[in-house]
Amino acid sequence: MEKLRRVLSGQDDEEQGLTSQVLDASSLSFNTRLKWFAICFVCGICFSIMGTALLWVPGGIKLFAVFYTLGNLAALASTCFLMGPMKQLKKMFETTRLLATVIMLLCLVFTLCAALWWHKKGLALLFCILQFLSMTWDAVIKCCSSLLS
Repeated sequence: MEKLRRVLSGQDDEEQGLTSQVLDASSLSFNTRLKWFAICFVCGICFSIMGTALLWVPGGIKLFAVFYTLGNLAALASTCFLMGPMKQLKKMFETTRLLATVIMLLCLVFTLCAALWWHKKGLALLFCILQFLSMTWDAVIKCCSSLLS
C-alpha cells in the first residue's frame, strides 16, 4: 500500500519493470499471483497432455519430450507466483529436498538431450518417467516437511 502511495504521489523514482515485479512476489497482489499461478498451471497441464497425445504420432517422441518438459517447467513456474521465485529456489535447494531437485533438473535437461540430440527414444521416455517420479518425490518431501514443522 505504501508503494502505491509513493507511485501515485510521484515520489517513487525507480520504475519497476515486469521482471523485477515478478522476482519480488510481494509487489504483486495476491489475486495477481493467484491468476498467474492458475495460468501457468493450466498451461503446464495442457503442454503435458499435448505431449502425451503427440507421443502416438510417427516421430512424436521429440514433440512429446519437448511438450512434457515445457509442461513441467510451467508447473514449476506456477508455484513461483505463489511464493516468489527466490523463496521457491531456497526451498528447492534445502538439504531435505536437494537430491530430488537435482535429479528433477537433470532429468529435464537429459530428456531434451535424449530426444533432440542423441535421438534415443527409449532414453527420452525413461527421462520423462524420471521427471515425473522426481517431481512427485519432491512434492511428497514438501508436504511431509510442512506437516512436520
